[in-house]
Amino acid sequence: MAKTAAIIIIGNEILSGKIRDGNSPYLAGELRALGVNLRSIEIISDNVEAIAERIASCSKAHDIVFTSGGVGPTHDDVTMQGVARGLGLGTVQSQQMAELLRDTCRIRESDAISKMSEIPEGAELIAEGDMFFPLVRVKNVYVFPGVPEYLKDKFEAVKERFREKPFILKKVFVNREEFCIAHIIDHVAVEFPDVIMGSYPKIKEPDYKVMVTLEDTDSKRLEKATKRLVDELPEGSVVRTE
Repeated sequence: MAKTAAIIIIGNEILSGKIRDGNSPYLAGELRALGVNLRSIEIISDNVEAIAERIASCSKAHDIVFTSGGVGPTHDDVTMQGVARGLGLGTVQSQQMAELLRDTCRIRESDAISKMSEIPEGAELIAEGDMFFPLVRVKNVYVFPGVPEYLKDKFEAVKERFREKPFILKKVFVNREEFCIAHIIDHVAVEFPDVIMGSYPKIKEPDYKVMVTLEDTDSKRLEKATKRLVDELPEGSVVRTE
């Protein structure tokens, strides 16, 4: 079975519409390519209790949890405290993180350095690749920054940790309305419960009306399911498969 994952995007700026979330689409695509089964994406506020509640729930329900946002030096950066509380942990001052911040800022002490050096107790600091600062991992939770460029750099450095057997995707393009073929899709889905199926109507496409997707990590099972779908669809309705 593929590992399961959840993504928690943290930030009032996302909920208010001031900033558009680009991190969850990026992570979703990367995780799919790695063979990780993403089960949930949530956007929540910069609130310790809200973060703690979602961390507690998601860390129990999934193999891996990724958070994004709320790890900076300002008053609303409370992700570390929320993660720690959600996992039933306290927080500690990381001397390693503090030294990195001191060297970067060229000052010895400040409230910002103290705040950004506070991490959940028992956390691992992962410093790989071209990371500007270490990535924090505590139990099965990986705490990423909200700045997309920083998140991408950190994820690229550690993504091989998560690699599973990759998903294979098949697409079947059909020139019938979705309601005309829904019963066929449902029948194939029941026959092949391990194959992930979806149907997506398209408007104003010149050559097809529905794209049906089938995904699996088992290539033989996927081929059988795809053949069964194509065979059961009305004659002449399949425009092409990819």
